[in-house]
Amino acid sequence: MEKSIDENKQGESLVLDYKPENTKKLFIESYGCAMNFSDSEIVASILSNNGYNTTNILEEADLVLVNTCSIRDKAEQTIRKRLEKYNAVKRTNPSMKVGVLGCMAERLKEKFLDEEKIVDMVVGPDAYKDLPNLLAEVASGRDAINVILSKEETYGDISPVRLMSNGITALVSITRGCDNMCTFCVVPFTRGRERSREPQSIMSEIQDLWDNGFKEITLLGQNVDSYLWYGGGLKKDFVNASAMQKATSVGFDQLLEMVAVGFPKMRIRFSTSNPQDMHESVLHVIAKYPNICKHIHLPVQSGSNRILKEMNRLHTREEYMTLIDKIKTIVPNASISQDMIAGFPTETEEDHQDTLSLMAYVKYSFGYMYSYSERPGTLAGRKMEDDVPEATKARRLQEIVDLQQKHAWSRSEEFIGKTVEVLVEKLSKKSKDEFSGRNSQSITVVFPKENYKIGDFVNVKIETCTSGTLKGIAVGLSEMN
Repeated sequence: MEKSIDENKQGESLVLDYKPENTKKLFIESYGCAMNFSDSEIVASILSNNGYNTTNILEEADLVLVNTCSIRDKAEQTIRKRLEKYNAVKRTNPSMKVGVLGCMAERLKEKFLDEEKIVDMVVGPDAYKDLPNLLAEVASGRDAINVILSKEETYGDISPVRLMSNGITALVSITRGCDNMCTFCVVPFTRGRERSREPQSIMSEIQDLWDNGFKEITLLGQNVDSYLWYGGGLKKDFVNASAMQKATSVGFDQLLEMVAVGFPKMRIRFSTSNPQDMHESVLHVIAKYPNICKHIHLPVQSGSNRILKEMNRLHTREEYMTLIDKIKTIVPNASISQDMIAGFPTETEEDHQDTLSLMAYVKYSFGYMYSYSERPGTLAGRKMEDDVPEATKARRLQEIVDLQQKHAWSRSEEFIGKTVEVLVEKLSKKSKDEFSGRNSQSITVVFPKENYKIGDFVNVKIETCTSGTLKGIAVGLSEMN
């Protein structure tokens, strides 16, 4: 079964290209969503220009940073354990400095510095350019904090350092923040209001990736479909933009087409979508261009209209199903994946059955499924009682997982006998004689290496499958090479 982003990537320590003139060493770990991993590349770039080479050996670091996630309590507890580890090492290396970045930094702020005294520096997601100044504060013996949320920061002028990269795939951030006040989510409070990045800076970053041999990008944001560039500023202020700004504005459909046309040999993904902002025009762009992957991650969170309203999700069950129908009509070969929460406050057995029936209607290819955990600061945390017993949450979550497993098997079996295009990303985990990559639908494909190499686009005929992996034999290079 699919794991969460946290479980797939948590604790991945990152390494960047060595600069001989740099004299200090940075150790950085990232937890949580892909945006955190993208942000760590920005941080590494800023610090690389300020005297730091990155190391994957904790004990030799001068500076240790952890880029944090607050989306669930489990993620925060994992990070606290890592901070204990850092401080244990720090006792043998007193000159080492420890900092917390990201969402958890913004949410807890002074608590880390004053109450727990386990870090030297706390830096929120919009304050990474201030890192050199904050490090100077730390060097002078003072604690340092900057968690101010910005109305315009997009880091569009920073060239990210590609960390732990396979040299094939890369993340490209296009928006920051979120205007959707879902009652369970801390993101609007930890990352601020929504603003988009200037299109040409996005194109320039992709051009640099292409020039350096990368073959696939993921356009990234908390809600990519609400991308809107009209000259800068918050999306909510677009209503006050001039007629000229509105006439020349760029939406996500236009940006996606711009990238597809500009880089016809670059494979393009995007994440994450919000159902209320996934417009039909985007679907037509996906269908039109073969280099845009046919996979849409479309979180729904619940199949119950009552619970969706309690979550402040601005779509109904019926609207979501209509969107699913449009996807299947316009992009019939698309895979669809989900996020699902079990046991949201007041969820009844009837609500849970609505979720299962929605899953049966869509038959998702894969998904990320969790039981509800109360997040301090959210509307649900402030106003709603976490009243579903943990045993009930666990049982409902298992039923969701079991049904997803069944659907994933069914979706995988649809590929047997078909030939799919695979971008070779790495060696298979199970055999050094096999390559692993993903097809357009974001399903993992494994096949014998033969004479192919990492970075090749290979046509693979699928012979067998599991619920999450397709297995086959290569039948030649694809036209994308």
